Amino acid sequence: QVQLQESGPGLVKPAQTLSLTCTVSGGSITTNDYYWFWIRQPPGKGLEWMGAITYSGSTYYSPSLKSRTSISRDTSKNQFTLQLISMTPEDTAVYYCIRDNGDWGQGILVTVSS
Repeated sequence: QVQLQESGPGLVKPAQTLSLTCTVSGGSITTNDYYWFWIRQPPGKGLEWMGAITYSGSTYYSPSLKSRTSISRDTSKNQFTLQLISMTPEDTAVYYCIRDNGDWGQGILVTVSS
């Protein structure tokens, strides 16, 4: 069974860049036809899709976050990474990495505060 695990800082200052890594085990991120997503959930709000990277390395972003978001991968480590620039308190959320078949990481709470 594929497992996903998010890692990164739990606290970020305003204007800084967030970098989160999703480490995948039990399967390869280059396996044909798999898409890998980042989503987030601010406190008390619904889920927000942020973007995706495909098995071939193509990327897709939410229009509302596209100017601030970058998703990349390291196939040698079987990881994919989210970068979100110019963080504000409104970016405080639990961030999840997900495989398109419904496998989820446990999530990581990121708080933006000075």
